[in-house]
Amino acid sequence: MESLQLKFRRFRKKYGFELISAFVIALFKLEKIFYTCKCINYPKEKCIFALWHAHQCGVFSCNMYKKTCIMVSNSQDGEIISRAANAVGVETVRGSQNRGGAKASLELIKRIKEDDVNGALTIDGPRGPNRVVKKGIIEIARMANTPIVPAVYWSPQKRFLQFNSWDKFRFPLIGTKLVMVFGDPIPVKEEMTDEEIEQIRKQIEDKMHELYKDLKENYKKYLKQ
Repeated sequence: MESLQLKFRRFRKKYGFELISAFVIALFKLEKIFYTCKCINYPKEKCIFALWHAHQCGVFSCNMYKKTCIMVSNSQDGEIISRAANAVGVETVRGSQNRGGAKASLELIKRIKEDDVNGALTIDGPRGPNRVVKKGIIEIARMANTPIVPAVYWSPQKRFLQFNSWDKFRFPLIGTKLVMVFGDPIPVKEEMTDEEIEQIRKQIEDKMHELYKDLKENYKKYLKQ
């Protein structure tokens, strides 16, 4: 006779992913109603947002300004995030540096060039190192003829669901007051040397750290704007 433990394992394997997906989708929809995100210096022109992997939820709450299409990994966790993002109106393409990246990059470039959407990439994902910018966003921006805009978000409140992951991912819970700050657009030339690409990569990385430090120091001032 099959044990209760074995039955649970079979149930989790068969239905667990769908149940988790449904829960996250419901959470995203609920959070979109009950948490706020003040956007500072949101860009007027079409761009590609450079996001840290842990900060991807911030751009979901800024979707009222302009449609955003974000690249999400092909992993099972990425499928959950993609479904939840779609549920709150954020479009996605699927791929990462390790799986399906080239196809996803071309799809994202096409969407940015042909449709009225901003692009978005988690520039240290999908596996880190944490807060170290990779060069992929520069190539996508070059091919899409679109500037890169660094973006960070933060709140001093403790209303976050904290994940024990490499990027210390945090999901804002009900009542969280977020501020998301956007940097000035960083143009990308059509032709660049390896040295110029590295300079831009470092510029994005330095600017994101600068924005994050400024936001933490001036959160209350930004919140009142």
